[in-house]
Amino acid sequence: MIEFYLYDKIAKKRSDFMYLNNKRYYTLDSFYKEKFGCKIAKVSLNAGFTCPNRDGTKGVGGCIYCSSLKSGEYAGEKEKDIVEQFNDIKDVMLHKWKDAKFIGYFQAGTNTYASVEKLKKVFEPILTLPNVVGINIATRPDSITDECLDYLKDLNKRTYLTIELGLQTIHDSTSELINRCHSLKEFHEMVIKLRKNNINVVVHIINGLPYETKEMMIETVKYVNNLDIQGIKIHMLHILKNTKLADLYEKEHFHVLTKDEYIDIVVSELEYIRPNIVVHRITGDPKVDDLIEPNWLIKKFVVLNDIDKELKRRDTYQGKMLEKKN
Repeated sequence: MIEFYLYDKIAKKRSDFMYLNNKRYYTLDSFYKEKFGCKIAKVSLNAGFTCPNRDGTKGVGGCIYCSSLKSGEYAGEKEKDIVEQFNDIKDVMLHKWKDAKFIGYFQAGTNTYASVEKLKKVFEPILTLPNVVGINIATRPDSITDECLDYLKDLNKRTYLTIELGLQTIHDSTSELINRCHSLKEFHEMVIKLRKNNINVVVHIINGLPYETKEMMIETVKYVNNLDIQGIKIHMLHILKNTKLADLYEKEHFHVLTKDEYIDIVVSELEYIRPNIVVHRITGDPKVDDLIEPNWLIKKFVVLNDIDKELKRRDTYQGKMLEKKN
């Protein structure tokens, strides 16, 4: 594994992000403003893709935290044409950010799990829209064929492309429990393939997965940090109604992180993340009507503010623990 945390050579300087947006970590908003010089809004879209661990190819039912009844509910309405979805959401965003530009975010399902012909029908129309500067594609590491990779290489030459890979955890026992149905080896190899073609990679991880300890969660971050990735999304596990996770929780009553525990873990994780890795997300915002636990997650901005306060209280920041290695 290549050591990418050589702090004095490739990472952003601490001062580059310490006072941007009053944060001690490298936020997505800061990155976009540096790159594009304006506000960038991500438009979440639903192209109706399924997943190989949902349709029986590798498994059934999907990951245990996904709702089979409402998969992709946080993106656009899949009954609508993809351009219509985009325009509906964009028009709402323009009321808040009048001079914004946009990134089409293919969020729901596994968005490379189809033929290239179908992918082109979904992605290409978004690229033709005014003020669209790029697309983000959320997918699984086992769902990018060689033919698909060739198409992504072409897209990467024509727009600002980011591939978001779900990992969630590096621990095999947890992956099996949550029904991920792909291996850590598959994930690692896909990151290498994408980066060989200069395609940006963002990795999703989840804190609070059943029976994982703080040490296990930090191990996941340390592993990811040693890969050539450009961004990370940190989620808190939330238990939704109508999921297998809800059934497991009702049966076994596994521990759900408290807000203080989550904040402590996130701050510790940030210390092990290279300062040039963009933190795309640091908490979640589930819909109240569907949430079973944890209730504290509803107050997203309280969680964000408390993370900022804890970073300041500890006098720490993204990448601090890596400085000691150099």
